[in-house]
Amino acid sequence: MKFYSTKQKNKLVSCRDAILKGIPDDGGLFMPVNIAKIPPEFFNRISNLSFQEISFEVAKNLLRNAIPHKILKDIITEALNFNAPILPLNDNLFVLELFHGPTLAFKDFAARFMAYTMAYLIGNTNKKLNVLVATSGDTGSAVAHGFYNTPGIRVIILYPTKKISEIQEKQITTLEGNIIALEVKGTFDNCQALVKKAFLDSELSNKLWLTSANSINVARLIPQSFYYFYAYAQLKNKDLPVVFSVPSGNFGNLTGGLFAKIMGLPVSKFIAANNVNNNVHKYLKTGIFKPQPAIKTISNAMDVGNPSNFARILDIYDNSVEKMRNDIYGASFSDEQTKNAISEVYNKYNYILDPHSAVGYLGLKEYFSEVKFQGKGIFCATAHPAKFSNIVEEIIDRKVEIPLRLKKYLDRDKKSILISKDFEDFKDFLLSLSN
Repeated sequence: MKFYSTKQKNKLVSCRDAILKGIPDDGGLFMPVNIAKIPPEFFNRISNLSFQEISFEVAKNLLRNAIPHKILKDIITEALNFNAPILPLNDNLFVLELFHGPTLAFKDFAARFMAYTMAYLIGNTNKKLNVLVATSGDTGSAVAHGFYNTPGIRVIILYPTKKISEIQEKQITTLEGNIIALEVKGTFDNCQALVKKAFLDSELSNKLWLTSANSINVARLIPQSFYYFYAYAQLKNKDLPVVFSVPSGNFGNLTGGLFAKIMGLPVSKFIAANNVNNNVHKYLKTGIFKPQPAIKTISNAMDVGNPSNFARILDIYDNSVEKMRNDIYGASFSDEQTKNAISEVYNKYNYILDPHSAVGYLGLKEYFSEVKFQGKGIFCATAHPAKFSNIVEEIIDRKVEIPLRLKKYLDRDKKSILISKDFEDFKDFLLSLSN
């Protein structure tokens, strides 16, 4: 499998180079040259396959022979050792629970897959791989735990100060070991800009082996395509059209879903569900994309003013908003609407949503109403409500039980390094690691 840059399609690199480099020298994003259709026979037996078996078939189709199949199967077995069930709220409304991994967020799928894959790809080299990660919340905690104590890899996580939840921050800042937490005086977009600029700095590239575990790295999107297939496999009636509503911030999760659709998954529509950071929603309405500073919301992991993966989505649809509209419906919701959705789902279905998942629910509800949709709707529940218990408990007026694997972090001391949003400060820090 070869990959090209969204800015320079005629220069191809190997799968190994795309994953370990993270971002092309021209500042674009890596995309697979060809995403092949999965043979129809696969869908005839998909209901009888486990999540791990489905994931292996999809990964094999995407990566071809870039990783030996036995190694790939072992990576999936070890990395994806938790479930992604769909639960019915009613006959046509389903929630895809993506929070059963170690840090109780959907990014566990990608982080663990990347850690095992990168460990295999770097082999026995003596050079240390430095993984740079910007996070608006759950990416950082998932990557920290996915890569914790992985030999030959050091992880530097940048997160915006006072803009992520306490549990998210504790999950990032209390591991130490090969995990370094940088607390940035700014927004997620500032963190993301620092990471992108670092990859384009020749002095850093000469002194440090850098890659990314953000969704700018194409390896993040591969495992994020798996659970869409598995959700479809769990539906008992596959004769009706299926739509997925995806809470969207940096748009990696939605791009993984689009990969699945290109491979042949019969999805009628994807709903890109935004909070008020809704530049892609505006693009779908007007055809004009205008990045803006991120606005703080209660669904903080989606507080992204300039989503990286939008470049990949534009690439998929040849920069045509008309083509994009055929597959993607955009929606945007305020904090007040999000809170009302949490209350509504709890009172109506006795089910507790976190704020991000509530935005996904709202996107599906709006689509059902707007187009009079008659089919199956699945929305992604991307985080356990306990990760946002201070918000959720006030809305539903009851305690949310905090799983032990989250609770254990609350008593630990935070250890982070405070830096400015100035690139030179970040560069100086990185250069100090090369000494």
